Amino acid sequence: MNMLIHNATGILTGLRGDAARSTGSIRIRNGRIAEMGNLSPLPDETLLDARGGVITPGLVSTHHHLFQTMLKAVPTAINKPLEPWLRLVPNTYWNRMDERALGVAARVGMVELLLSGCTTVADHHYLFSELYPYSPADVLFDTARNLGLRYVLARGGTTRARKFDTDDIIPAPIEPLDVMLRRVDDLVRRYHDPGPTSTTRIVLAPNTPTWGATPTELREMAAAARGMGIFLHSHLSETTNYVKFCLETYGMRPLQFVAEHDWVGPDVWFAHLVHMDKSEISLMAQTGTGMAHCPQSNCRLGSGIAPAPALDACGGRVSLAVDGAASNEACDMGAEMHCAWMIHRAVQGADAVTAEDVIRWSTSSGASILGYPELGSVEVGRIADLVVHRLDSPRHAGLHDPLIAPVVSGAASVRHVLVGGRPVVVDGAIPGLDLERLLEDARTVVGCLDTTGA
Repeated sequence: MNMLIHNATGILTGLRGDAARSTGSIRIRNGRIAEMGNLSPLPDETLLDARGGVITPGLVSTHHHLFQTMLKAVPTAINKPLEPWLRLVPNTYWNRMDERALGVAARVGMVELLLSGCTTVADHHYLFSELYPYSPADVLFDTARNLGLRYVLARGGTTRARKFDTDDIIPAPIEPLDVMLRRVDDLVRRYHDPGPTSTTRIVLAPNTPTWGATPTELREMAAAARGMGIFLHSHLSETTNYVKFCLETYGMRPLQFVAEHDWVGPDVWFAHLVHMDKSEISLMAQTGTGMAHCPQSNCRLGSGIAPAPALDACGGRVSLAVDGAASNEACDMGAEMHCAWMIHRAVQGADAVTAEDVIRWSTSSGASILGYPELGSVEVGRIADLVVHRLDSPRHAGLHDPLIAPVVSGAASVRHVLVGGRPVVVDGAIPGLDLERLLEDARTVVGCLDTTGA
């Protein structure tokens, strides 16, 4: 589809410095931005009127757990920190996730992501069990394809069981390393497309390098992933217990430990990284290792505040992510951006981070971390993943600088979303989506999850 987007209030480009803002119309040809500026419509173009709105690149969430979308606000865990929360939510409910539950969870999560302007998501899915008579990967990829979202499966798992504070749960699935790598290789052959316009990719993503694998296995995983031409991802340093365990067990801090085992570089990114010291921040920047900053989840679980501005300031790579909705209660990238803008100011001062910084973390930086250098910015030649944010609700009234509304106004308010120049959200709705039916399906799944195993 050839298209001209016109009449926008302005453009946040996802770039640094003076280039962070732009104005004018955007011409799309063959899924890419062909021209920008003072443009007149051509006869073969569809006109998209962005009057009163702000254009940004499609948002990129670099760490998620979509299966958790049906596990929001579990009463026993709503006020718990990470370790007991892990036992009470994902480790209690994982074996109850049948194919329907996963499908509904994925669909609800992806719908919310799209309606908040997210066009690319990296989903860290780590539940692959012999108990499941279905393929979780097939369910997730099918859902993303039907909705038009770019989907990166960070294929998780663990080779070692983790001990919690009770034996009254069914242990989460584990896999021998050779089995895990064989299954990942199969997914790579079926789904991985390394091309610049790819909509499907695979990443090797063990749950936690400090707990979930042996040091020897970490090196083998890193070598295997690079041999397959895919990236590496995991959780790291989410709580002080990560640091304590690593110091007591290996005599070094977590980032030093993973670096010793080939887990740093531009093809590696970690979720959270809340508890890093200055030497680790420097090592992140030197090696080009990426951060998936998850401020709302970290707030919700009381884990702390990641040093994202410090990493960004020294040339490191910072992206933004909503994390699982079971520790966030939402999949809204607009709310995530607002939290990222506010939380660092609370502890570091009013100039700690700008709205333009947050847009960059959420777009071009996130796309780069996922290996998509041609996504994430509004520039001529880039792939046309674009969002028109509406500014027509009461909370937008009175803005002296309307361009930063997508970050500073508190939540997503999206009018149109394009993926590769193709409309996937039109006038605030997803074409063909029966939203009432989806919400009813979600209520049914939650009821079944709460009664199964009771």
